[in-house]
Amino acid sequence: MKLSTKGRYGLRALVDLARYSEEEPVSISSISAREDISEGYLEQLMALLKKAGLVKSIRGAAGGYVLARPAGQISVGDVLRALEGKLEPAECAAYHPDEGCQAADSCVTKYVWKKINDSINDTVNGIMLDALVEQSRQLRPGEEEKEKACSRK
Repeated sequence: MKLSTKGRYGLRALVDLARYSEEEPVSISSISAREDISEGYLEQLMALLKKAGLVKSIRGAAGGYVLARPAGQISVGDVLRALEGKLEPAECAAYHPDEGCQAADSCVTKYVWKKINDSINDTVNGIMLDALVEQSRQLRPGEEEKEKACSRK
């Protein structure tokens, strides 16, 4: 399984949003500046994340984006599925009863795909956004203070 830029950049953007939106909405331009992602691409990603119910947009001069629910209730899996779709490494109809597969009864590789799929989902569902925000604070300490100082000028 290989993630596209949608998944990679979208997750970075959502970690940034979770980190900086605790007091006020965060603008696309501020995420763009911090994460070095184009504003146009971020707008596309935020539209997908909003459709999935992970972010909310706030209109007006002090508007921007905020998380739709607490960071501790949003998993990496939620974000990646909103941006990438299914996270299956191989499309195998054998472990989707509604799709059916003629070789399901005799195919042994379906167990490999299911085990890999279950491992991926267990991993991404077990990592919550708040844990990534905390990691971000440890890797880049003091950024909130710099951000507030810059916005007051």
